[in-house]
Amino acid sequence: MLMLSAILFAPTISAAVGLPTITLGVEDANTPEQVSTAIQVLFVLTILSIAPAILLMTTCFTRIVIVLGFIRQAMGTQNMPPTQIIIGLSLFLSFFIMSPTLNAINDNALQPYMKKTISQEEALKQAVTPMRTFMFSQVKEEELTLFADITLDNKPFDQNDIPTMTLIPAFMLSELKRSFQMGFMIYVPFLVIDMIVASVLMSMGMMMLPPVIISMPFKLLLFVLVDGWALIVGSLVQSFK
Repeated sequence: MLMLSAILFAPTISAAVGLPTITLGVEDANTPEQVSTAIQVLFVLTILSIAPAILLMTTCFTRIVIVLGFIRQAMGTQNMPPTQIIIGLSLFLSFFIMSPTLNAINDNALQPYMKKTISQEEALKQAVTPMRTFMFSQVKEEELTLFADITLDNKPFDQNDIPTMTLIPAFMLSELKRSFQMGFMIYVPFLVIDMIVASVLMSMGMMMLPPVIISMPFKLLLFVLVDGWALIVGSLVQSFK
């Protein structure tokens, strides 16, 4: 009975709700505008496919996720916190730090393009400018000079002379260098605890007992007492200013 009612009232429910339909098709392009539209769709799909790489290369995500990974390894807690938690925290911190840049892209590029007040080329240019400003504020001169000497024939006079394809790998290398420097500073206090515990165990003749098992609770205690997560996150956010 219920099945019969559903069959009878299905057309009425579909008409009332107004379910959307999606139609996909491939047709011959007869005009240059149709060819241009097809190329734009292909370009958008390509951008979406490499969006994770763009996120890694042009934002603060790299530094954050590497530093948080160093914390987990330094404490010796194996998979605690889980990788999903580290990735999620890194993403939200990246959105928090990059919010001024994203707002500038939305105000200067996306919204004018949606309102059709600027062209697609102008929107792309306006979107790249805030990202270049952020990357120039974080890249180090050594890495920028390295890639500029490799790719450019003439010495650049200002930031406008440096292409984006040269700026991105220099920024990426600079982020890797800075994140490993921060990781070294994080490792030092935990390494001291490991050395102290290993010395105490050796002096007591307990050489067969792994020092990591004894030192890990002291590492966790130290990290909790100094409010380690707040210090690390605060230091990461402040390092981008």
